[in-house]
Amino acid sequence: MKHNWMIYGANGYTGKLIAEEAARRKLTPILAGRSAAVTELSQRLKLESRLFSLDEESPQIAAHLNGIDLVLHCAGPFSRTCRPMLDACLLTGTHYLDITGEIDVFEAIHARSVEIARAGITALPGVGFDVVPTDCLAAGLKKKLPDATHLSMAFRSAGKFSPGTAKSMLEGLARGCKVRREGRIETVPFGLKSRQIAFEGSLSSSQNAILAPWGDVSTAFHSTGIPNIEFFIANPNFVATGMRIASAVAKLRPFHKLAESWINRNISGPDETTRQLGNSWIWGEAGNLTGQTVTSRIQVAAGYPFTVLSALECVRRIRLKAPTPGATTPSLAFGAEFVFDIPGTHEFQS
Repeated sequence: MKHNWMIYGANGYTGKLIAEEAARRKLTPILAGRSAAVTELSQRLKLESRLFSLDEESPQIAAHLNGIDLVLHCAGPFSRTCRPMLDACLLTGTHYLDITGEIDVFEAIHARSVEIARAGITALPGVGFDVVPTDCLAAGLKKKLPDATHLSMAFRSAGKFSPGTAKSMLEGLARGCKVRREGRIETVPFGLKSRQIAFEGSLSSSQNAILAPWGDVSTAFHSTGIPNIEFFIANPNFVATGMRIASAVAKLRPFHKLAESWINRNISGPDETTRQLGNSWIWGEAGNLTGQTVTSRIQVAAGYPFTVLSALECVRRIRLKAPTPGATTPSLAFGAEFVFDIPGTHEFQS
């Protein structure tokens, strides 16, 4: 009988934070990964551990999921690690959750929804800051304007990145910026568009934001059916030029390897003090063909603390009562109001 759940990539930056909070709550996940650091962490937290690599064949990976009813996958870049873990979960009937924000990964998982449903499991990617707050905001906007045809979203946040996030961003740069037009995902130049966004509601708080790839280009479509989606990230004007240059260079394989090596040597992620500083602001606007628009704004905890709280709440809810089998999104699984159950979330009245 399956009786436990697993955090894979527990020795990574975000996985470790989630494991530590789980232990603090007296939860008993099995900690897993390919590094011996997992064993050291499990001993410190007094939890069971399993060592295995996702480079193994699916049946071998599946053997390590014996007795596991749910995997929270935290080892990125998910463009490389999602498929082998999901394949193993399909073999063992294990629910799959992850903390990806990668558009291509979301699309790949949703393309397998029928296969996932036949296995009797739920696959819920993006249970952290990518994409819980934005996905729930998108679903809320759809409720306010049911005939919406266009969706624009943005966020403003501060803080450093973890190594895994930095590597995922590097891969994202190589793939180019993404938008959704008439239901199809298209690649456009970084910084093609920018707009002034009043994240806190007043015009005096407006900040420049540039078009950028974010998971909601995929997930918001699955959650709402809105066919035209753009996502913006608050950044100074000069960043758009830098992103265009980096995008072109990142496609060169030698540079990609050098950049990953540099990330491994130089990026460790924010310390505890830095993690707790500040908040994140999420903005969204939906419009229809008659020109009517609705806007919503929310404030949530900083990215990594939010991810820890959100991921553990998603685990709890799915283990308690899993949604209908198949690939899903946070708002489809738990409703548009789910984000307000995560501590630190507040709505700004528009």
